[in-house]
Amino acid sequence: MIAAIYLFAGYQELSAQTKDSLKEKQIEEVVMIGYGTAKKRDLTGSIAKVGGDVVADKPNANPINALQGQVAGLSVVNSGQPGSQADVRIRGTVTINQTQPVYIVDGVFANNIDFLNPSDIESMEVLKDPSSLAIFGNRGANGAIIVTTKRAKSGKTTINLSSSIGVKSLDNRPDLVGAEGFKTLYNEDLANQGLPAYNLFNLFNADTNWIDTIKKEGGIINQNNLTISNGTDKNKVSFSFGYQTEDGSIKYEKFDRLTMKFNDDVKISDKVRAGFGITGSYSKLPQLRSFSSALNATPVVAPINLTPGDYFGLYNSLPQQIGAAQIGNPLAVVEGMRNTQYNKDFQFNPNAYFEFDFLKNFTFRSNYFVTYRNGTGRGYTPVFDVYVAESNSSTPYSGNLLTGINQFENRDVTFQQNQLLTYKNKFGAHDLTLMAGFETINREYSSMSGSAKGSLSNPLGQIPNNPRFWYLHSDFVDSTTKVVNTSAYKQRQASYFGRMLYSFNNKYMVNASVRNDGSSQLAPGNRFDWFWSVGGAWEISKENFMSEVPFINYLKIKGSYGDLGNQYTPYSYFGYPIYVEGGTGVFNGNLYPAFVKAYEEATDLKWEHLKSYEFGFESMMISRKLSFDATYYNKKTEGLLNYVIGNPNYFMNAGSIEAKGFEFVLGWKDRISQDFTYSINGNLTTTETKVLNTLEDGYKVFYGPAIYKEGLPVGAFYGYIVDGLYQSYADILGSPASTIGDVAPGDFKYRDVNGDGKITPDDRTIIGDPTPDFTYGFSVGADYKGFFLNADFYGVYGNEIFRNWGNGNSFAPFNYREERLDRWTGAGTSNWEPRSYTASAYNRENSTYMIEDGSFFRIRNVQLGYNFNKGLIEGLGIQALKVYFNVQNPKTWDNVNGFTPEFGGSATEFGVNNSGYPNPRITSFGINVTF
Repeated sequence: MIAAIYLFAGYQELSAQTKDSLKEKQIEEVVMIGYGTAKKRDLTGSIAKVGGDVVADKPNANPINALQGQVAGLSVVNSGQPGSQADVRIRGTVTINQTQPVYIVDGVFANNIDFLNPSDIESMEVLKDPSSLAIFGNRGANGAIIVTTKRAKSGKTTINLSSSIGVKSLDNRPDLVGAEGFKTLYNEDLANQGLPAYNLFNLFNADTNWIDTIKKEGGIINQNNLTISNGTDKNKVSFSFGYQTEDGSIKYEKFDRLTMKFNDDVKISDKVRAGFGITGSYSKLPQLRSFSSALNATPVVAPINLTPGDYFGLYNSLPQQIGAAQIGNPLAVVEGMRNTQYNKDFQFNPNAYFEFDFLKNFTFRSNYFVTYRNGTGRGYTPVFDVYVAESNSSTPYSGNLLTGINQFENRDVTFQQNQLLTYKNKFGAHDLTLMAGFETINREYSSMSGSAKGSLSNPLGQIPNNPRFWYLHSDFVDSTTKVVNTSAYKQRQASYFGRMLYSFNNKYMVNASVRNDGSSQLAPGNRFDWFWSVGGAWEISKENFMSEVPFINYLKIKGSYGDLGNQYTPYSYFGYPIYVEGGTGVFNGNLYPAFVKAYEEATDLKWEHLKSYEFGFESMMISRKLSFDATYYNKKTEGLLNYVIGNPNYFMNAGSIEAKGFEFVLGWKDRISQDFTYSINGNLTTTETKVLNTLEDGYKVFYGPAIYKEGLPVGAFYGYIVDGLYQSYADILGSPASTIGDVAPGDFKYRDVNGDGKITPDDRTIIGDPTPDFTYGFSVGADYKGFFLNADFYGVYGNEIFRNWGNGNSFAPFNYREERLDRWTGAGTSNWEPRSYTASAYNRENSTYMIEDGSFFRIRNVQLGYNFNKGLIEGLGIQALKVYFNVQNPKTWDNVNGFTPEFGGSATEFGVNNSGYPNPRITSFGINVTF
């Protein structure tokens, strides 16, 4: 920040008064706070602002992906799959139904921001504390991210062009055994079962890495953007257009997206303003695939039959005894079914506002927003043969004799309006801003999906592999096989809210918010509730006694408390339950379906309430070169909305969850000379979650390998603790007896946790926590005569990952992880990798054997570039020109056997390694020019 002072002054000597005035301006950053803006110094809560330049030049289709490691308290778990949505959590997991924060894009609520062009973003504010979030009431419990898009500014017409192209490559990949290792482990498995060795390896003698057969080599990501803007004192107009295309890490995965944005802001008079805007996107979504089958398929099979004869060129089936019933040839899936699913997504967001000032201190603003989202898709199931080596014959792939088609469409339309009245006044030492508002949100959703098959008796033949025939009404479809499903719901919300921002002497600040929300998603009679917050701050650095501490330039202590709400549940109508098929009945000799309630009416269902507080400080020191902020937060959700499985199923409010921890933000900015500036910034967040209570004592629910139980972390992994392997029968006799399965030397030795002298299900305990002890990120940047270098780093520490593949947890003979080569083969050969034996379920119990250390450190992004000197380019009619070279995810150090060490999930089950999808390294080159 001191650098900005030097630039402003032109290195001239400044008076003390001028210096103080400039310093004051440095910390009067304006941030979005929901339904308005405010000076950050006047706020009592925690709001982190990220400039649009942070996300604009990174190779990400979804701008939220670029925030990983940038903001304390913000967890972003990315997936490298094109078009995917990141798992985003703010200050931990505080509910059992939904984890994502609410997004507010230019005032309109959104579930995600995948429709936004990163180049259109002016800034993103991450709201974390109750005094910032209570104004959103029922949507604020999980935090909020406010996105402000670019608008035209006063001045001449400007045209901005930006383009980048990048190439993908895989960094991490799972370690799997090759053909020889597979043969050894598989035959050992058979021998341990008392069975003869497999005698057909002469037919299956290839050595195939299935990952290599289906991965996309050198996938391309290309981004192109055009923005035209013109601004005068009376009218400001901007238009932008973007096109992006991205290849996935698997063949034929391709994502294409067009985006557009238009804004027109009109100053009708000195006191009257109006505006209109449109944001839109059109996407061709990729036909998504998985690496799961490539990890499990045996490596001894060649992808394609190259033996001369009638079956030459067919895809090989996996061996009938070794996985053919469970796994298809991975290449056959990718190649044989390529380009057989066409999904499209269209989003259209018009908005308008009218604003006027009156009575000197009052402003009234009327906002209107529409969100229209339409998703469509058509797909095809082909029929083709694969070669069966054992019988030297062919058979239809997956036993499928009939072609098929699927078709779907869904529409999601939301109308939102709010009316805002704001009063601003400064009298004497008092600075007061009051805001009152009324808002309604009406959402209507409908969907249709259907499927059908062809018929061998159809005189036209099977359904052709041609998209023009992939419709339910196609003449090739057998009408008797049509299956159609529909669904629809409406959601209504009405809210009244108000906020006060007050400061005295610019030293003592009070922020308060109150909101009354009504929602159709809750039970009649309980649909309305109150949410509120209050926060205070004291800018100590303005006190006279602080003059004795000259190295502290700015110090503010702050704290806030609030009550926020949550309404996320799987259904929308609790007073009017839906009916589902629950059996059949016979009438007059005909069979009819019987319908039962999906759940009982919830006559007393209420809001979840999040009671949250924080306290901390913000500071700047050493001529504002050094900044340091620290915050403690505590969030407790009460009256959780539980969907209880019973007879019948029902909803109820019960239980509570707590998340707490610390946030630290440290920064240093300095100018060494007129030509050289540099900066270092870092953040660290600790998070601890705990289930405080549930429905009743002893209540527990399993979500895959995770358990929901009082006293445990949210999403805690549950199972047996492995204390090694039994080395001999004497070892077994001298250990607690197993009641969960027969054991032999080479099997796991589970710990007798409760000390009752035997191994029972009661010995299961917490074996891992998917929430990291802390996450951290830091960045360094330098600028010398237009050359710049920026590097971002990110890491997590202290979390566990549950490995859900390659554990021998299936009777099917899947491929093996490389670690299995270190298996037990006799006393003393191993005390961790068990013998090769799949006939018993004993070794497949969830245990610490499946737990991996989730800690990792990543070089997140490195960018080197050059901003051309204006004197060199102004003769070409160019205002600014930047070229840069960027590498994203160049290197990750981790302890997880998989493509990536990070895994999202639901509120109650996350951090599960299901083989994953690569977060690829992307090497890109870009250019940005402004005329």
